[in-house]
Amino acid sequence: MHTDVAQDARDFGAYVRAGGWTFALKVARSVRPGGEMAGETPKVSAKGFAELAGCSPERVMRYYKAWDKAADDGLVPLFESLTPGQDVELPDSDVWHSYYISRSSAASDRGTAISAAAEAEGIRPTKALEVAENPTALRAAILADPATAQAARAALLDRLQEDPALQTELARDIARTDDLKKAVASETQAAGRIGYVRQIVENGQVKTPAGQTIDAPAELRAEAERHLSLIDELDEGEETGEWASDAYDSVRDIVAQTIQANPELRLQERRTKFYSSLQKATKVFEELTFDDVDDLDTMYEDDMVQRLEELQEAITTCITALRKAAPGE
Repeated sequence: MHTDVAQDARDFGAYVRAGGWTFALKVARSVRPGGEMAGETPKVSAKGFAELAGCSPERVMRYYKAWDKAADDGLVPLFESLTPGQDVELPDSDVWHSYYISRSSAASDRGTAISAAAEAEGIRPTKALEVAENPTALRAAILADPATAQAARAALLDRLQEDPALQTELARDIARTDDLKKAVASETQAAGRIGYVRQIVENGQVKTPAGQTIDAPAELRAEAERHLSLIDELDEGEETGEWASDAYDSVRDIVAQTIQANPELRLQERRTKFYSSLQKATKVFEELTFDDVDDLDTMYEDDMVQRLEELQEAITTCITALRKAAPGE
């Protein structure tokens, strides 16, 4: 075998085993520490090494700092004990990115925030910084891997709690995407129905179709508890829509039966429903004004007048019926 091929293979194998440590060793044994003066050692400054290597001093110093941190942890020898050309046993390549910061952005406000968040999560800042510096790779992982997508979703939800601008942007994106908008509407409906059932269990009260709040009978509470326990036992991510609909329809049937069986409740329900409809109609009619219209002739239509006359007749009939029912009449 050709000697150059064999040497390349050995170099390649060494790099696979040690990764960036191979190059960090070259810096560590050739660049003099800050405490050493020129002339005391054959080593050179980081700037001088960079000039010889044809790269920036900042890149050299990133390898220098990685070795320094690893030396503090006892993984590699101290700079002072190394001499140019000396070989030492290197750590595995797997731990390289735990010490090496590949971008100077780690010193920026953004990098500082990412590092702090990484430490709070119990991981090395370098891992988070590496991901942040390559959003395209993050996107690819999210698109290809369900577990990564779930982790991204959980992180995004946590961030939304403290980022009003992101909340607005995400809400806008959802509103502009028909499928997402439908999904949100469906989940909102399911959550509302589950909340309706949960309130019966937790508060012992229920809101009727007309809007009055009554004490929930024992049968209703038992049925609500049964459905709620089934919903709470669902696995995370399992669809709740059908379960929520079943629970909601079941308790609403019992509410309707309860009202129908109680003459006083039935009367109050009708009265509440009437008042609710009356208030809605009143509000709508109050908003119907011509105060700011100077040219009514442009708005006039025969059908408009006819509808108002029919409404007036209906209101008059209603008032007459109520007055006949008044006490003393």
